[in-house]
Amino acid sequence: MSKVLEAKQAVVGEISDKLKASASVVVVDYRGLNVSQVTELRKQLREAGIDFKVYKNSMTRRAAEAAGLEGLNEYLTGPNAIAFSNEDVVAPAKILNDFAKQNDKLEIKAGVIEGAIATEADVKALAELPSREGLLSMLLSVLQAPMRNFALATKAVAEQKEEQGA
Repeated sequence: MSKVLEAKQAVVGEISDKLKASASVVVVDYRGLNVSQVTELRKQLREAGIDFKVYKNSMTRRAAEAAGLEGLNEYLTGPNAIAFSNEDVVAPAKILNDFAKQNDKLEIKAGVIEGAIATEADVKALAELPSREGLLSMLLSVLQAPMRNFALATKAVAEQKEEQGA
């Protein structure tokens, strides 16, 4: 087997492994971004622990089929970059969506969220969710509300009794 074919198979294997191991994957069209914009985007993604790579579409299609994600192939046209996140499901969608709002040239095409193909609308909806900390604080306030209301009611009853006694 030729060395070129072996190298291509290694790349397909690498992409396939990343697709299988990632909690979320986002495919974007970066056509029209200048070098400084792409550098800034890569910096933001790197700080969040997200791997951002450009692969040939033919290799990515083969890797998607090997990973059982054939539905992703219809979005792999034109110049694409792929963001892989192993830990945080929301981070790549949030960073890329925020960057796309500032730069019209960046277009979110599709994604894979926990093994399921996601459309552009799904990825944007995921990006609009509050952060984990925000969701936890909302849950905490919901759990505290009944106790807070009970305490206020008891205080009001106690104050009413004091007024009647005085």
